[in-house]
Amino acid sequence: MRALIAHTNRGGESKLRALEMRFLEAGITVGRTADDLVRYHGKMMIVDRRTLFLLSFNFVHIDIEHSRGFGLIVTNSKIVQEATKLFDADLNRQPYTGSLKNFIVSPINARTEISAFIKKAKKQLWIYDPKIADKQILKLLEERAKAGLDIKIIGSLGVRGSNLWVTPLTSMRLHTRTIIKDGRQVFIGSQSLRQPELDSRREIGMIVGDAKVVKAVLATFEVDWAASGFEETRETMKGSTEVEPKPTAKASRALAKEMPPLKTTLKKAIKQAVAKAGQDSLEHGNLKSTVKSIVKTAMKEAVAEMAQEGAEK
Repeated sequence: MRALIAHTNRGGESKLRALEMRFLEAGITVGRTADDLVRYHGKMMIVDRRTLFLLSFNFVHIDIEHSRGFGLIVTNSKIVQEATKLFDADLNRQPYTGSLKNFIVSPINARTEISAFIKKAKKQLWIYDPKIADKQILKLLEERAKAGLDIKIIGSLGVRGSNLWVTPLTSMRLHTRTIIKDGRQVFIGSQSLRQPELDSRREIGMIVGDAKVVKAVLATFEVDWAASGFEETRETMKGSTEVEPKPTAKASRALAKEMPPLKTTLKKAIKQAVAKAGQDSLEHGNLKSTVKSIVKTAMKEAVAEMAQEGAEK
């Protein structure tokens, strides 16, 4: 057994050293990554040089039991060999040169291949990403949306004023980075669509077209999107306001006053948030009231910001 661990972590040198000693005592050969990249964040395991487990999650309790994550079990010999080549290069601190387009490694080919993947979409792009912030990728997604593609994002955006449909994952913690293209191909990996994760860190992902894999991920996305209440909120807003394609400041201010139609969705979100803190918190009237007040205020402020942005255009 060989293990490759990052050269640094949030816990500091003492915890890294303790992990190394634990591995060594168990008879595992352990190495640290080089310090040439900002971070080593890829997650994979290779068994007998025949099977690759490529994951979007870490081997920690919160990721496995309480977060949305996906993993691929790959037996294709070319891909397993490529993953082994990457592992050996990083273990020995040697340069890695990728040779497969569907095996996505940052910073080697991630930006090029993920951009091409998005550009080739003809009808649909459904995305899980904790935070999309790369300017080039955001511009590309907005261009695809204007071209008529159905783009839905579960996660968040690192910019304001985007016309992309985005909602947070409400049922659990979001940790996967996944893109479903046209219901036929899926990218799963550790790369968020952010500049550091595309250009400055070691991240690992893969594009697959296996029908069963795509179907399973697609079905999960549909459930998560429905649970977010986004469609319900969008339809409510459509029915309660008459907004032009380029909303005026007056229309946006009117929207800020139309909070009652969001009552059902708001209650649902509050109950989910308080439930995560424990049943006792859910029964605490003062806490519940305070959370509701804070959320309503934040939503009104967000709409007010939209009004200001509209006035400045």
